[in-house]
Amino acid sequence: MKHGKKYTDSQKLIDSTALYEVPEALDLCCKTAKAKFDETVELHIKLGVDSRHADQQVRGAVVLPNGTGKTMRVLVICKADKVDAAKEAGADYVGSEEMVAKIQGEGWMDFDVLITTPDMMGQVGRLGKVLGPRGLMPNPKAGTVTPDVAKAVVDAKAGKIEYRLDKTNIIHCPIGKASFGIEKLEENLQTLMEAVVKAKPSAAKGTYIRSVAVASTMGPSVRVSTAKFI
Repeated sequence: MKHGKKYTDSQKLIDSTALYEVPEALDLCCKTAKAKFDETVELHIKLGVDSRHADQQVRGAVVLPNGTGKTMRVLVICKADKVDAAKEAGADYVGSEEMVAKIQGEGWMDFDVLITTPDMMGQVGRLGKVLGPRGLMPNPKAGTVTPDVAKAVVDAKAGKIEYRLDKTNIIHCPIGKASFGIEKLEENLQTLMEAVVKAKPSAAKGTYIRSVAVASTMGPSVRVSTAKFI
């Protein structure tokens, strides 16, 4: 894959064989975020588990102390008795069966987070084929299937992110914007890493945290020393 001049110049600042301490890695990541927009900084964590086995799944959600820098559009699907609570908490869209029909019939997807109550999962579950591939399917582990929709909305707006393994046993998550600066990014990184370490499955054998890297949207990857997370 051929990269542009900015990427090539950025790569020269990074020693691809080195493992950097978190502040230095984030500093390099911010320095190499040279796009005209405020680039997102992502954390990539390779784990020593096998996602093909149910007892080695790693999945959950965590509220980043400094948010993600993205304004989250929240949809709540619930029955009438929860509508006011969802709206007061700041949900962008609230509804019931009509929202399920809108997604199913019109392909409407103008939201970033879908929160629902357990008693609506029967209907929301029908949207699995549409929501699943986009990572929008509500899940109790992520706190998006809950009777307390107000708290879930507040958390989502505050910067709650969901983490989960992909097929290559890597977790990819945003931890903020390059404009946040090193201190805020480090707080977010630390919070996410602590959650992932705590979520270690009992069936996991050997080294759990295999490798960690940070990268901005358009920048090269910077490898992070895992010593403090083991």
